[in-house]
Amino acid sequence: MIILGSNSEVAQAFVEECLKRGEKFSTIYLISSNPKTTEKFAGHINVKFLQHSEIIALDLMQDIDYKKLENISSDLLFCASGYLGLGTDEALYDDDNTERIIDINYARLIPVLNFFAKKMESKRAGNMIVLSSVAGERGRQSNFIYGSAKAGLTAYLSGLRNYLYDKKVKVMTVKPGFMDTKMTEGLPLNPALTATPQKAAEVIYKAYKNKRDVVYVLPVWGLIMMIIRNIPEFIFKKMKL
Repeated sequence: MIILGSNSEVAQAFVEECLKRGEKFSTIYLISSNPKTTEKFAGHINVKFLQHSEIIALDLMQDIDYKKLENISSDLLFCASGYLGLGTDEALYDDDNTERIIDINYARLIPVLNFFAKKMESKRAGNMIVLSSVAGERGRQSNFIYGSAKAGLTAYLSGLRNYLYDKKVKVMTVKPGFMDTKMTEGLPLNPALTATPQKAAEVIYKAYKNKRDVVYVLPVWGLIMMIIRNIPEFIFKKMKL
């Protein structure tokens, strides 16, 4: 299994969910922008599950050496790379932060996903599970820069799923909604609309096994976003969302 964004709590919970369910992997490749932090998780799965892993340093904000990824191969990729960044008020006036949001969530991530998609295409086998966001379903003043990057990612995954369908490679888009993680720490989240990484991992694993194309971690988010998408623009532009 290949994990992009290995320090993500959701990614780590998914790895544990797979191992608890008896999935077997010769090696789990933990691709991380902070390998030192990832060492703790690698040690944990080695002790608890006797699972061999290999940590690979990759920072989306730096030039990527694809040669060190050449020998990585798996039929399962899980991508949790993402960066929430500052709120819109700050991000709008902070060009560096805006670029970082767009690069990590979309512009610099897509070539890496393409790299692994092509490897799976050549084998005519594989599953790609990628976390996007409900924020990408409609631009809202509270997070439209982050949302625009996730909208691009969601559109990319839809097209990639279409392209790879007859190549026997499945692509699943995950839309978590609010998550109780380090990335959202301090935000005023409604508990009824918020999932833990463990809950997300259970839902994602089940959806993966059921060959789903798109999944909301909490089904209520599907209803919420359907309502938001259908608000007429002349009303929506006046709302504080």
